[in-house]
Amino acid sequence: MAGLLCLALGATVALSDHREPPVVRVETSARQGAGDTPSTGTGTAAPAAAPAATGTGTGTTAPRPFAASPPTRLLVPAAGVDAPVTGLGLNADGTVEVPSAERADEAGWYRNGPTPGETGPAVLIGHYDTAHGPAVFRGLPKLRAGDRIQVRREDGGTVDFRVRQLVQAAKDAFPTDTVYGNTTAPELRLITCGGRIGSDGHWTDNIIVLADLVGPGDPAASAG
Repeated sequence: MAGLLCLALGATVALSDHREPPVVRVETSARQGAGDTPSTGTGTAAPAAAPAATGTGTGTTAPRPFAASPPTRLLVPAAGVDAPVTGLGLNADGTVEVPSAERADEAGWYRNGPTPGETGPAVLIGHYDTAHGPAVFRGLPKLRAGDRIQVRREDGGTVDFRVRQLVQAAKDAFPTDTVYGNTTAPELRLITCGGRIGSDGHWTDNIIVLADLVGPGDPAASAG
């Protein structure tokens, strides 16, 4: 799948007073794996047939997956996120929808993929900023490996994940297999914009958080 479309709405705010364009980057590039190209972006083509399974990247026995249930709320304490989640599908041209800029405090779940907790990569998308100011995923670049992510679901349960890695990738080098490829256990992806604002008014990159499901015996798991 191509990167998700980084809307230009936020760029108009950053450039309107002629200040130096902002730069948004992952703080420590050492978190990236050898196979991950530094880059980000938000292109919108729908995913093609899924590639071969990639595994969880944890090197441990995979926690037991959950039954399907749509996400309703996302909590990422280290990034200041406590937000409702809405479903995202495909546009008429086959590209992936992005959350509405008018509701930039919400995250969007790509509903044609797994639900958080099911086997496979569940994908949540959010704006970094819009013309109205900072948005839901403004704090994502500050996350570090080991930070906790919680997803509340329609079935009343909460699924816990732990950040494994942050990847920054240019829109024209989006790591499709890393983000959307099959996995042998439940995983989570959070995607927002980053890099610089280009001459076209769009952010040049995507910042992608890769996270793994936490097992019930892990201290990071939710009580109950």
